[in-house]
Amino acid sequence: MWRSMNFGKILTAMVTPFNEREEIDWVATENLINYLLANGTDALVISGTTGESPTLSEDEKVELFKFTVKVVDGRVPIIAGTGSYNTKASIELTKQAENVGVDGIMLVAPYYNKPSQEGLYRHFKAIADETSLPIILYNVPGRSIVSLSVETIVRLSAIPNIVAIKEASGNLDAMAEIIEKTPSNFSLYSGDDGLTLPVLSIGGAGVISVASHIIGQEMQAMIKKFLIGNLSEAAKDHRKLLPIMKVLFATPNPTSVKAALNLNGIPVGGVRLPMVPLNKLELDSLKEVLNTQHKVIS
Repeated sequence: MWRSMNFGKILTAMVTPFNEREEIDWVATENLINYLLANGTDALVISGTTGESPTLSEDEKVELFKFTVKVVDGRVPIIAGTGSYNTKASIELTKQAENVGVDGIMLVAPYYNKPSQEGLYRHFKAIADETSLPIILYNVPGRSIVSLSVETIVRLSAIPNIVAIKEASGNLDAMAEIIEKTPSNFSLYSGDDGLTLPVLSIGGAGVISVASHIIGQEMQAMIKKFLIGNLSEAAKDHRKLLPIMKVLFATPNPTSVKAALNLNGIPVGGVRLPMVPLNKLELDSLKEVLNTQHKVIS
């Protein structure tokens, strides 16, 4: 059942739109969802890092899950970010997400409290035991400090409803080993836009993306070329898209991608503290790259 779940090639880690009072802007959220679904997104990841999950209350997260389920209305899978450094709290939020009808959950490696590999395994297993939803693990040592080892990931992949991992370690050797040692229907997604093509080339399933907010169709075109064996053209697309992928992470995520959406006529508002808006130099740099590079793929 779980292993047959197909999340697609590009899962967008969606920003959370805010209004001038820094409340969730529901009209802008609906518009953003429909824009993303029309522009290359195969699935949505809600309330992840890009969605500013650390600054969303639990009630806001549940309302966001509920609202997204209603707006999407079965058109694509919805993955709810329900992980934290608190196992019991993650279980409770996961249950609430399941109750409102999401299609899966994503669980970040516990941050700040620095658990051991055994602690990591037990954390994820405890959550998996309390839900019937398919689970995507999220390994992001740059944010969580701890890193899921290959051995721990392989061990977790034996749990039936742990079906995938978002790998943001940047370690292609480790990713290849994970793909080799996990079941053939366990999926590895790149957690870095710039590694989408390299990860596909070693057997990865796709990308959980931020850049797809801006270049989703172009990324889909690149992936399609790769899948049909047109490797030189796919590589050419990768090189053209890389400057956009890089500039969107030139400042702490999601400040640049929110600014880029606003510039492109998709209002999403600003960011909540401790994130701060782009300064003039940063905004000018973003504009320059977008104006130079955007819509360059034919």
